[in-house]
Amino acid sequence: MSNSHRQERVLSAAQRDALLKTLKARFEKHAKRHQALEWDTVRVRLAAAPEKLWSLHEMESSGGEPDVIGRDARTGELLFCDCAAETPAGRRSFCFDREALDSRKENKPANDAVSAAAAMGIDLLTEEQYRELQTLGNFDEKTSSWVQTPAEIRKLGGAIFCDRRYGRVFTYHNSASSYYAGRGFRGMLRV
Repeated sequence: MSNSHRQERVLSAAQRDALLKTLKARFEKHAKRHQALEWDTVRVRLAAAPEKLWSLHEMESSGGEPDVIGRDARTGELLFCDCAAETPAGRRSFCFDREALDSRKENKPANDAVSAAAAMGIDLLTEEQYRELQTLGNFDEKTSSWVQTPAEIRKLGGAIFCDRRYGRVFTYHNSASSYYAGRGFRGMLRV
């Protein structure tokens, strides 16, 4: 990684302070998402991993409203996830991955979900993580989100996405090269 690329991933003091203020307010407002955690624990973890703040800033600036949704019992890592009511507005109209984007001959979307997530330093949610997120609130009642897709489905040209309709969480399939104004992606960041 070049030195200039590393510098791009560092927030200014003002950006860092504003982000931490936003994250703390959201953390306190939505305590049921992380009942066993205190803000001081989160603050200390973030202070020890400033590069993760950059990823959280990317999640926030694209409309994700990241929040802590738990802790990995095995590693102790805090799990931040996009908790916006609808799939983040700044990450919609993307096809699934770079291969799908490259396969489109015309009407290409601006980006693909897998590459955009990687550039932000986050992972697409798995179907299981998406369903777990839905136990914390009602998400994607008007939109949908691409999720990590099993290799056997992707190999056949497909990809999967999820949403909530009629009070239930659904998993669907589509061509990986498809894209819609109401479909984006949610991400997970481990800190």
